[in-house]
Amino acid sequence: MKLKNTLGVVIGSLVAATSFGALAQGQGAVEVEGFVNRYFADTQRDFAHDEGNLFGASIGYYLTDDVELALSYGEYHDLRGEGAAGSKNIKGNLTDLKALYHFGQPGAGLRPYVSAGFGHQSIGDANSGGRDHSTLAIAGAGAKYYFTEMFYARAGVDALYNIDQGDTEWQAGVGVGLNFGGGSKPAPAPAPVAAVEPMPEPTPEPVMEAVRVELDVKFDFDKDRVKEESYGDIKNLADFMNQYPQTTTTVEGHTDSVGSDTYNQGLSERRANAVRDVLVNQYGVDGSRVNTAGYGESRPVADNATEAGRAVNRRVEAEVEAQIQQ
Repeated sequence: MKLKNTLGVVIGSLVAATSFGALAQGQGAVEVEGFVNRYFADTQRDFAHDEGNLFGASIGYYLTDDVELALSYGEYHDLRGEGAAGSKNIKGNLTDLKALYHFGQPGAGLRPYVSAGFGHQSIGDANSGGRDHSTLAIAGAGAKYYFTEMFYARAGVDALYNIDQGDTEWQAGVGVGLNFGGGSKPAPAPAPVAAVEPMPEPTPEPVMEAVRVELDVKFDFDKDRVKEESYGDIKNLADFMNQYPQTTTTVEGHTDSVGSDTYNQGLSERRANAVRDVLVNQYGVDGSRVNTAGYGESRPVADNATEAGRAVNRRVEAEVEAQIQQ
């Protein structure tokens, strides 16, 4: 496959990925990347210049929140032979399969990684004019910086041990890519049965009484993922709504004051939608009965000047009220 065709596939994948309505990191996510590496060849290659460039692309799949399996392909440029080959331009390519382990939590920010795997290198012989085919053991390290949960830039270095020839070469490079389609969900925790307000004493005539369930889900800083310990409270609300099918609710998302108004507005909406997804997809509440609203940082309930106050303000709230006859 020509390099321009390979890059075309990656660019097409990047454009298509931007059309997804819900993008997230984590188990099940797919990453596509375009990269350029500086290749440092072993001196026994007989190249006029022991350095060249490798242009290519990769696609990876997250087996867990931290472990990614990635397949890449690249083509060598700017390598020239010496001796009998003169200054002949040397062609070649490298295909590899690597496992990457990422440190830190999924989300925006820095995620260092280490990698290991195997590759196949096909590269021109500077003297004979033929081609050398080599099996490589690859080990590397680097870091990815996620500007958002979706878009990232990467820098890293790899050691390439040539199993056939017994020498070691190096490459260092940078890349940009997209992460989409993942987002692992924690298993729901057992939850107590939804509680309602005590029933009043019977009276000779029927009495209508309001019963209510309230929800208050807290979030980590700059995160929209529902924490496992909140599933019990969400189930309480879902049980109540399933018991009284005439009820509806609006799930309201909020943030602290860190960040711009525009960013916090979007974050509050994603938090509200995350709680709605648990109600609808995990606990079977009809989606037409659950609305969402995001209020950004506009409705604090605690002092944003302190960390404790900001933690209280990073929340999603909802309540449901039903009239029952006594």
